[in-house]
Amino acid sequence: MTEAATIPAALDRYEVVIGLEVHAQLLTRSKMFCPCPADYTSAAPNDNTCPVCLGLPGVLPTINQQAVEYTVRTALALHCDIPAFTKFDRKNYFYPDLPKGYQISQYDLPLSLNGRLEFPVGGETVRCGITRVHLEEDTGTMHHAGDVLQSAMSSLIDLNRCGVPLMEIVGEPDLRTPEAAREYLVRLRQILMYIGVNDGNLEKGSFRCDANISLRPRGAQELGVKVEVKNMNSFRAVQHALESEIERQTGVLDAGGTLVQETRGWVETQGRTISQRSKEQAHDYRYFPEPDLPPLRLGDDFVERMRATLPELPEARAHRFQEQYGLTGYDAAVLTDTREDADTYEALVGAGVPAKLAANWQSGDVAALANEHRMQLQHSGLGVDGLASLLRLVDAGTINGPTAKELLAELYVAGGNPEALVSDRGLGQVSDTTQLTALVDAAIAANPAAAADFRAGKQQALGQLMRAVKEATGGKADMPLVNRLLRDRLLEQ
Repeated sequence: MTEAATIPAALDRYEVVIGLEVHAQLLTRSKMFCPCPADYTSAAPNDNTCPVCLGLPGVLPTINQQAVEYTVRTALALHCDIPAFTKFDRKNYFYPDLPKGYQISQYDLPLSLNGRLEFPVGGETVRCGITRVHLEEDTGTMHHAGDVLQSAMSSLIDLNRCGVPLMEIVGEPDLRTPEAAREYLVRLRQILMYIGVNDGNLEKGSFRCDANISLRPRGAQELGVKVEVKNMNSFRAVQHALESEIERQTGVLDAGGTLVQETRGWVETQGRTISQRSKEQAHDYRYFPEPDLPPLRLGDDFVERMRATLPELPEARAHRFQEQYGLTGYDAAVLTDTREDADTYEALVGAGVPAKLAANWQSGDVAALANEHRMQLQHSGLGVDGLASLLRLVDAGTINGPTAKELLAELYVAGGNPEALVSDRGLGQVSDTTQLTALVDAAIAANPAAAADFRAGKQQALGQLMRAVKEATGGKADMPLVNRLLRDRLLEQ
């Protein structure tokens, strides 16, 4: 039986319970507790390290203030409460990429509590609680020969990432489908990028997710046995891994078996999860307060300063775009997908481009060129000002749409002044009614069969006649005007 067939059947008998734990590296210049660079990708292995992040005896950590500010900013964006008192703790466990033998994290008194994230899925609003947003340090990285730990003959350790500020966002088990889990991650990543605390890169692991999933009989109140799934580096992988787990757990339960609490890894090439280890409980980590760091008291003034740094968030901005610019919900969502996209759109409108015209071009031809050249408009040769200049020419009727598209493609990388090029090359739109009427008459005379077909009711025949006029003007004709003139001429003859 296929996965697509088994999952809907499983949902008839079992309720899926999903909670997500997201780890997001913060965009600070230095590490969490030492001055080493937080950029761990550009240096040679183990170069960005010091006695503090290596956990050598006799050293003392110091708290990165910006990391605290970014975490509180995130918590406020997720509607969390900010306690007045917080502290760091030692989370004790042994793993080769953790040189101290413990991780400085937070346990019972985190930086924030009791948040929420709401988003639409399938036409309905899903509300997922946020248990906490807290701050910790990242671990090093391990490189396994053959990429798979279970079959590796050797592993290498790079501690450059060790100590990078890491924010953990713990979601409540409020999600009920893999699709909702995927959308939760999409929305959360969007918010983190909007407020400038994380780059959202799943492939490199700066935004990564662990998923907890269990099944319980429909109508039951007690939670089922929880399985944690790791090693997912894309939204697609998260959804597929959860679908695979639903199928696996359903099979175990239907066969009368017993699920065990464990950590499983997603193997993309096999399309399934594999067991890695039994799942730890909180007491296994032997948490205790970090003795080398003072507790933090976050006053109301500090919290309000952080609140004041928040930009308009994507959902609110999309709603405003609909009201202020008359956009559809779809267009507003597309144009506010990233903060840069939204800023670009408002810059175009502010430069005198009509709202609907700016929306159509930015989400259409400009987006296609950005994808083709892997270069956003603001970094292109044309830039936002150049696009605004080009679209003002379209709005004024100085050039037509096809000419504008040709210029856009030419100038996107190379750059240039659209107004000057239109003038120098004589690209201005042909909109003179007398001139176009003569060309319309010539097109009808040269294409009598197409004219007869149109009069007989074949609307598509008009296309041949319009192409004839377009070619006669070198592509510069005002095509809406040509369309009207052709219809008038054909119907009066």
